Amino acid sequence: MRLQTTTSIGTRLRVARERSGLTQQQLATALGLRHRQTVASIEADSRQLHAPELIAAMRILDVDLDFFTDPFRLVGEGQFSFRTNGNPDSQELDDFEDRAGRWIAMYRELAREEGLPMHWLGYKLNLSPRSAFEDGEASGEAAAALWKLGARPANRLREVMEDRLHILVLDVDTPPGISGAASRVSGLNCALVSRRETEGRRNFDLAHELFHLLTWDALPPERAVGSSERSHGKRWRIERLAENFAAAFLMPASIVTQVWEATAGLGDLHQRLNKVAGEMGVSSQACKWRLRNLSQLSKAETEAIDDRFLSAGHGAKRASDEVRPFSGEFVRCISRALDDGRLSVMRAAGVLGLSVRELEQLLHSYGQSPYFGIS
Repeated sequence: MRLQTTTSIGTRLRVARERSGLTQQQLATALGLRHRQTVASIEADSRQLHAPELIAAMRILDVDLDFFTDPFRLVGEGQFSFRTNGNPDSQELDDFEDRAGRWIAMYRELAREEGLPMHWLGYKLNLSPRSAFEDGEASGEAAAALWKLGARPANRLREVMEDRLHILVLDVDTPPGISGAASRVSGLNCALVSRRETEGRRNFDLAHELFHLLTWDALPPERAVGSSERSHGKRWRIERLAENFAAAFLMPASIVTQVWEATAGLGDLHQRLNKVAGEMGVSSQACKWRLRNLSQLSKAETEAIDDRFLSAGHGAKRASDEVRPFSGEFVRCISRALDDGRLSVMRAAGVLGLSVRELEQLLHSYGQSPYFGIS
């Protein structure tokens, strides 16, 4: 008897073995196999793991059946880079990565069942660890021009990511200290942004994650990077490039300069910055540093600005209930699977961490009419 599954049993066996600290030879001996090469072949997916061997591996490696077979889990294949604004410990990152991995894996599996194509990014930024910070800005300006984002690029950022680059963008409830993340799995790229942040900060975080997805191979990001971190070395350079890209992408020089000049005489520097930031859909702090880099603000003017009088982000949309969870494409994919009988209500609610009533409300919020209902 052979176990049929769409997941990579071999990869998951390797992950469980390594977590247990066993060598291939030790696992082979424990499974009653004669050669280490047999385990190597299973882990390489060139030999099937038979049902009796699977049962023995579960006992030896102390994992359940779902660890090997659940397609709604990412085991040994997802790559994550978290943007932090605090000091989350490794366990918090692990727990959130597991939850986010289940959302991403569920979407990928349901999309596969529908026959929807998987995508790899067609665009890459021509940057390297030796690139100057000005190159980061130039790449942001070039991307905004290439995609014809208009006078307020923030308005079309998500559309470009979802429709042109086929990136799954999710608005989610992140743990304290985590503002967003970029993730890569086979055939799918994802950006997650905290619903708790203001609109301006969400836009900047989203552009920041876009940079990492466009440069992942050439400039691999760290697993966790502080949004206000200042240091030296390769890690710091990559984040500076990302920040410069995001600032130029959301505030192209010609546009933000024109908007800034139009505010002359409208008030003091704080009022002008808040006005420009609101029009561009960014935080006033980000706007301040962009204008300083463009020499629209002098060093003395920049030092005279009191950040306490700057708005944290356009529209002050901080309450999470003002931003719908997840995304339209994500929820519609789940709705189709529910309607087709490929996904149970309890399974969907469990993966999303919702009650059945909350699942129904989520579907309704995106214009879906679930077949189930709570009286």
